[in-house]
Amino acid sequence: HVQLVESGGGSGQAGGSLTLSCTASGYRYASYCMGWFRQAPGKEREAVASISTDDDPAYADSVKGRFTVTVSKDNDKKTLYLRMNSLKADDTAKYFCAADFLQYCTTDRLGYWGQGTQVTVS
Repeated sequence: HVQLVESGGGSGQAGGSLTLSCTASGYRYASYCMGWFRQAPGKEREAVASISTDDDPAYADSVKGRFTVTVSKDNDKKTLYLRMNSLKADDTAKYFCAADFLQYCTTDRLGYWGQGTQVTVS
């Protein structure tokens, strides 16, 4: 199993920045992709950004040019970061980290999820 622990988030101002992090452990890091998803009240969960097993990033159109996803690896742990710049009110949502033993994590049909962290932009 892959364990995911998220941190970061909170409140930010429009135009400002926030960074989320998600540390994964429990399996060889090269074997799974990781991604960020978000869900706003009354809306469906959507993909935000992800990193493939080949370290290729992917972004939703709504965050391209504003958000950057990166990954660091240390022994058997992999940490996924989401740097969110130029925040908008529409970015307000609960953000979830997810992973699975797939090459790409671009859809939400993934097996492992973090507990979620709230991001509120005002």
